[in-house]
Amino acid sequence: MRATLETLGVALLVGAAQALLSVVGLAGLFALSTPVAVAPWTLVTSVYAHGSVGHLLANALALLLVGPLVERRTTRVRFHAFVVTTGALAGLAQVTIGGLLGPPAAVLGISGAVFALGGYLLAGNVVSETLFDRLRLPPRAQLVLFGLVAVVLTATTAAPGVALIAHGTGAFCGLVAGRVGLLDAR
Repeated sequence: MRATLETLGVALLVGAAQALLSVVGLAGLFALSTPVAVAPWTLVTSVYAHGSVGHLLANALALLLVGPLVERRTTRVRFHAFVVTTGALAGLAQVTIGGLLGPPAAVLGISGAVFALGGYLLAGNVVSETLFDRLRLPPRAQLVLFGLVAVVLTATTAAPGVALIAHGTGAFCGLVAGRVGLLDAR
């Protein structure tokens, strides 16, 4: 659980920094929003920042459920790179697509990366590999299937204020990565 606990530690440190900066009205320095070029560091900081203690606790619990299982298959460096990359991609999708569908909004949280870790476990296990090998679905059909699974997984978290595009993006990225064994260190 080393990489998972390190990830939670970074989230706690960023949360402490958010709390300190909120005193002077600068807590928004961590939130990802458009245009990204104005504050490019938020691609990373937004992954570890959260909107509230409850938000952090919910994401921490989910991370503690899936993180250690992914850690068993990969290295610490790959784990951290996957969390940052999928979290940033999920956040970027949320602010970009969300901005096209409605008013622009900032995004915070590690849930996109957590959905990616969960998707990785779902598509990258022995049972799924055996099933895909037997079905012999063409790559495009697999991508469509992963898109549908990502939508279903995302629907389970649908609530006001939830970054659904980020969840779906994270899940899709994780499913694809799991299918190709991107994190496997063997």
